[in-house]
Amino acid sequence: MPIDINCDMGESGDALALKNDEEILNYVTSINIACGYHAGNHTIMHNTVRNAIRKNVRIGAHPGYPDLEGFGRRNMDVSAQEIYNMIVYQVGALQAFVAVEKGVLHHVKPHGALYNQSANNIEKATAVVNAVYDLNPAYVLYCLAGSEMVNIAKAKGLLVFEEVFSDRRYNEDGTLVSREEPDALIHSEEEMLVHVKGILTANEVMSVQQKKIHLSAQTLCIHGDGPHALDFAKKIDTLRQQIG
Repeated sequence: MPIDINCDMGESGDALALKNDEEILNYVTSINIACGYHAGNHTIMHNTVRNAIRKNVRIGAHPGYPDLEGFGRRNMDVSAQEIYNMIVYQVGALQAFVAVEKGVLHHVKPHGALYNQSANNIEKATAVVNAVYDLNPAYVLYCLAGSEMVNIAKAKGLLVFEEVFSDRRYNEDGTLVSREEPDALIHSEEEMLVHVKGILTANEVMSVQQKKIHLSAQTLCIHGDGPHALDFAKKIDTLRQQIG
């Protein structure tokens, strides 16, 4: 199966950003819609669902920590039960909008600090997996390729899409370089294309320690809030078609 290209969406109230969101739908196969805790709101959620259905793009929920000020990217000390509840609450809201538009919710992908903190923490990962499974065991869970969450989700019976990132740099253990580090993000188109080509052709990324890492991935993420999101989406779509 060709790799899925996903994009985080509905994360801004800015008119231009929302217009970019709609155009990006032409170049991706799935999207992850912010559910109001780290970004987005009821109107943006509903409009994004409508646009995705119109473009025949798979819809996913993108639940995060309750952190609008920090865009859900600040670590929080919360219990497993709180994680379970916040995921059920946020995904449930998006489920409702998908239902009234007669669509199908395809997957769940945690956002930001919740994504990173739960990737290899057994207690937090289990809370995420249990919440998704209890909502609907047919949902696909998008999570960090090679993480402990992958094993926990598969053991539970969930279908997993292991995820890699088009615009993030990696440590040699397969984790993402922290956004607090100056080299966390890939900004240039040239470097991004080299990075993504390695993923599409060899399932490999080059770590910041200059070590090749093999990652088995089923989905590739474009961050919709990035300044180059639309351009990156176009270039990745073209590259994917060239590679076949």
